[in-house]
Amino acid sequence: MERGNVTTPFGRRAMTLGMLARQITAGDIPPKQSVDKWKLFRTVCEAKSEIGVSDRSLAVLNALLSFYPGAELSSESGLVVFPSNAQLSLRTHGMAGTTLRRHLACLVDAGLIVRRDSPNGKRYARKSRNGAIGEAFGFDLSPLLARTEEFRAAAAKLAAEQQHLRLIRERLSLCRRDITKLLDLSLESSPGADCQAFEFEFEQLMAGLPRKAPARFFEALLEKLENLRDKLTNRLEILLKSQKTATNDHQNGRHKQNTDPDSNLESEPGLGKGEGVYLEDDWCSVEKAALTTGPGDQGRHKEPPRSLGSSLPPVAPNGMPRRQIPLPAVLQACPQIADYGPSGRVDNWKDLMTAAIVVRTMLDVSADAYADACSVLGYENAATVMACILERADRINSPGGYLRDLTRRARQQTFSLAPMIGALSQPRKATASMAG
Repeated sequence: MERGNVTTPFGRRAMTLGMLARQITAGDIPPKQSVDKWKLFRTVCEAKSEIGVSDRSLAVLNALLSFYPGAELSSESGLVVFPSNAQLSLRTHGMAGTTLRRHLACLVDAGLIVRRDSPNGKRYARKSRNGAIGEAFGFDLSPLLARTEEFRAAAAKLAAEQQHLRLIRERLSLCRRDITKLLDLSLESSPGADCQAFEFEFEQLMAGLPRKAPARFFEALLEKLENLRDKLTNRLEILLKSQKTATNDHQNGRHKQNTDPDSNLESEPGLGKGEGVYLEDDWCSVEKAALTTGPGDQGRHKEPPRSLGSSLPPVAPNGMPRRQIPLPAVLQACPQIADYGPSGRVDNWKDLMTAAIVVRTMLDVSADAYADACSVLGYENAATVMACILERADRINSPGGYLRDLTRRARQQTFSLAPMIGALSQPRKATASMAG
């Protein structure tokens, strides 16, 4: 930044080190950088809690951006706007003058704009003989352009935290429902002192549940509720086994039992849709067993073959789709996703989901498309799909359209993550074997 571009405020406002630092930062803009002003404004709105501005201040910033000619913010065309307070008030839906000045000061303090005061404090621009704007005095929008990447990172971080909190709250609600149903079943089946103790413990945990709290509070509460649910489940399992034992003891000699191994009455039902996904090794083993089994060997299988046409992720007991691929396998097949995680690495599924949000923003995948994928595949599986798309970004013309197509196929039960991860892992395994 040229030090001649540093300006001091007009009137009784004093110059501070913070003003000087913000003006120096505003001058550190890469050459020929440009960004869509309304997309940037939406990113700033998403990260407003990190930036420290209110919605009213953002309304004033929206009005200032409307005075900038063109849709792209670029330093080559000048970034100073010079509207009067009357025009700003009109475009902020009649905001009072004192309120307008207060929110302008908030935008300056937050480092979103810089004042370029004229000698007399007025806002105006000098034009050359050909009508082009030469020197302008007003509000400089350079900080928005200089801090674009910072705003995007803050917005992605907040989006990942909100998504994680939403996931924890969903699991918490499901766990509460499970405990309530299991408590009712315990009271009906075998009421006792231990059942009343479980009920009292559950009431104590729910008594201090706030409407809004950080994610770590809900994580700790969820862990306690899951332990309580496990205790109730174990109690009911013991009760169920005791009832079966009592029933077997009272059987008479005339009871007939089907001992035919081929009977369908005693065998487990085959897995239905959405209960499992076969990998290539499983398919080969099943096909090989079918070719080598003779006529006299039929009926020896302890469990019937599962459905091979299923492609949806398995469903966990809490209602959310299970993770199809382990995290180390995902990182081995898609190593580029680690560069977009917190501190440039991915250590757990939360880091992978955070990196997926950043990649989604970078690849211009809409939030609706990603949210739809999360609802169908689950949060972890959707993040895995984004990691795969990043690996093949150079071959995919429209990442957003490709993600919507995969979501549609998953909804129709014709998509599985295993072949996609396998296709990305095979070249790396071949390269590693050649190197070895």
